[in-house]
Amino acid sequence: MPRTNDANGKSAASPPHGRFWRAGQALELAWRSSPAAASLLVLLTLLSVALPLGIAYLGKMSVNAVVAQAGAQAVRLVGLELILVAALLAAQRMTALVRSLLGARLALSVSMLILRKALTLELSHFQDPEFYDQLSRARRESSARPLALASELLTIGQSVLTLAGFVGLLFSFSSLAVTVLILAALPAAAVEVRFSKAAFALRHVRATDLRRLSYLEYVLASDEHAKEVMTLGLGPLLLDRYHRLGENLCREDRGLAIRRALWGTLLSQLGTLSFYGCYLFIVTLAASGRISLGDMTLYVIAFRQGQQAFQSSLMSLGALYEHDLYLANLLDFLAIPTQRLLPVLTAEPAGLRDERGIRFEGVGFRYPGQERFALRGIELFIPAGRSLALVGGNGAGKTTFIKLLTGLYEPTEGRVLIDGCDIRSLPPALLRKRMAVVFQDFNQYQFSVRENVGYGSPEHVSDSERVARAVESGGADEFVSELPDGLGTQLGRWFTKGVELSGGQWQRIALSRAFVREEADILILDEPTAALDAVAEQQVLERFRKLAQGRTVLLISHRFPTLRLADHIVVIDNSRIIEQGTHAELLAAGGQYTAMFQTQAKGYL
Repeated sequence: MPRTNDANGKSAASPPHGRFWRAGQALELAWRSSPAAASLLVLLTLLSVALPLGIAYLGKMSVNAVVAQAGAQAVRLVGLELILVAALLAAQRMTALVRSLLGARLALSVSMLILRKALTLELSHFQDPEFYDQLSRARRESSARPLALASELLTIGQSVLTLAGFVGLLFSFSSLAVTVLILAALPAAAVEVRFSKAAFALRHVRATDLRRLSYLEYVLASDEHAKEVMTLGLGPLLLDRYHRLGENLCREDRGLAIRRALWGTLLSQLGTLSFYGCYLFIVTLAASGRISLGDMTLYVIAFRQGQQAFQSSLMSLGALYEHDLYLANLLDFLAIPTQRLLPVLTAEPAGLRDERGIRFEGVGFRYPGQERFALRGIELFIPAGRSLALVGGNGAGKTTFIKLLTGLYEPTEGRVLIDGCDIRSLPPALLRKRMAVVFQDFNQYQFSVRENVGYGSPEHVSDSERVARAVESGGADEFVSELPDGLGTQLGRWFTKGVELSGGQWQRIALSRAFVREEADILILDEPTAALDAVAEQQVLERFRKLAQGRTVLLISHRFPTLRLADHIVVIDNSRIIEQGTHAELLAAGGQYTAMFQTQAKGYL
């Protein structure tokens, strides 16, 4: 039975009518992508049904005219047959052209559907390996499968109509012969369906291997990994791993393809033998004078094309079955629920309704499938317009804290409030519009400087004055002014005339991207000066003091000069808050903060 996904994106049985529904979906996708091309394809298909019947009938009449020594009539009939054959050839060529054009349009439409769907998913989806397998299966061949499925449906329709026309002729000759031809074609069709199912099952179960192969290719041939692959000499090792995995996949494909070809070839001979048995019977009747030479020609053509139409219908059913299975991957992916179910929220106490600031109230978070909490029992209030610094070792939960505040994660327990409202009750777009965020692992977009900075507030990406202010605020103006095309300079090495930046320069671009969102009243910076030298860090901190005025600031850093900018400092360890206070208060307490400060200070002695 076909399968769909439940609320967690897992597989669940689809309704019994699923296959018919998916066929309808394929036709709808094809029609919506280009109604004109889809209509023309249907018209050409109908034309391809009618023309062979006319050609066969004219062939019969031509032969009878020759036998009757009606030369002029025979010439006219041959001329008409030539016109129909030329029309059929033109229709076939046009069908191939229209199918190609419709395929390109449909592939783009389906790719857009997949990418639009990806934009609606939660962060947790992208951190789930099973989701990536599902995404890989949806993207791998589904862009072509809807057209293939729609085309097979048209092919079946064409074959059935063609078959109906020829069967009408043949039953008047011999119903037994027609039955033999039909039965002889069934075994080859059955084995085709069986191997279609086997091919799908093989590709379905190895989605992870295909993703691993793609990842190895990316590591071996991308600028992000090139320098480490070269310096560590990893190339031969990774290439060997790629080769072994690729060979294993090719070996599986080869074995299946060979078995499919052997069985298909063997069983298709049954149809050939049955046709020539009927052919011999027709020739015998013609030789004895029981049917005319024209009738013999008509019946031979009808048997041959009828048999081909029937075999084509059955083979198309096998292909239809395989396309349907692949299309299920696409539809299952598109059916992943994206509407966040708002929890039943308890009413905020009266004292919180007029509160201005950020409050973590008994917040705990545990990653799906994990027993250990990444954060637990977080009780914290950040008044509006004040700044908070988070400090702690790697894996303490600092970045998880940010993702909870920005709504990328939902608390496993407790709640996060902004101005007295549970953030789960706020539309995500409205929540994130209030925030300007720079993550430690910020993106380096292979676009222009203007786009890299302006994407911090997409609706203002063409506002040169705002982008220029952000570039200055982020401390990137010094090197941007020296780039070949200023704000229009292509960054990165992926495209022509791209300029590569240093790590510190990229970090200033990321800071500028946060500062372009001027309306944001909450500023979140995760290690904002990690890649900067001492002089550049001091310059950024000076700018930061000015830009932070009037904003609520959340700052994560391992550098104590940066931490001292905050009004309040929180120390997180083992997923909990263990200390908090001002810089002076924490030093006086002599706890973990003091130990960390003294350890870092020794590095400057």
